[in-house]
Amino acid sequence: MSILVDDDTRVVVQGITGGEGKFHTEQMIDYGTNVVAGAVPGRGGQTVAGVPVYDTVERAAEAEDADASVIFVPPAFAADAIFEALDASVDLAVAITEGIPTQDVAAVNAALSDSETTLVGPNCPGLITPGAAKLGILPGNIFEPGNVGLVSRSGTLTYQVVSNLTDRGLGQSTAVGIGGDPIIGTSFVDALELFEADPDTDAIVMCGEIGGEDEERAAAFVDDHVDTPVAGFVAGRTAPPGKRMGHAGAIVSGSGTGTAQSKIDALSEAGVPVGDTPAEVAEIVDEF
Repeated sequence: MSILVDDDTRVVVQGITGGEGKFHTEQMIDYGTNVVAGAVPGRGGQTVAGVPVYDTVERAAEAEDADASVIFVPPAFAADAIFEALDASVDLAVAITEGIPTQDVAAVNAALSDSETTLVGPNCPGLITPGAAKLGILPGNIFEPGNVGLVSRSGTLTYQVVSNLTDRGLGQSTAVGIGGDPIIGTSFVDALELFEADPDTDAIVMCGEIGGEDEERAAAFVDDHVDTPVAGFVAGRTAPPGKRMGHAGAIVSGSGTGTAQSKIDALSEAGVPVGDTPAEVAEIVDEF
């Protein structure tokens, strides 16, 4: 099994006529993802990469029975694109776009409580169930089907850890890049809960970084609710307080939380072994 996506997922790409949208649509199709439609206002009736384009997500979902959306829309319009996916009631929306204004994402998150749609992102690489489907920009060639679930705030860190896992013969059930912005849809806790409920995920890797308290909250959740073995990695051990490092959410306020050490301590106290390097994380999982 897997979480969130499988080979039955039917995908509509919002922004499919743009350069990024078209390129990654072709990559997703080549991987085997069931991309059934595109959605771009005013472009209905066109075809991109053999995929029919509709003016709205709602029309695409109705015509092609799409149940998931991937969003490659410029930042100024991305929140509206997410709202459109919510209004169309797709099961899953994956917002790849980075640089969406924080107040726009806050408005989106306020609407999520009244929606049945799961949002992954924004500013994320997407997610993949190896051998079945990938939604986003993840390089499918480094993934292998298996039983290790992975959730990460960092795209490039995801690739490194997955490469180390695959090199050890440790395939993945699903890998989810949740994004590193201050406000995101799917959190560590959300992903951990889904992996815990998946009977075919035998181990979980959680990759965090400095900034915010999501990792500390995830550690508490693991301690109380997760029986599946979890391994961790936290990037940013040498980052100076008060300076943003990479992601918009990767900033340490100096309040004593949000540092790499505070996150490592919280995970360790919850019984989660934390690797010093991505390669060490794979070694830990191999020993579970």
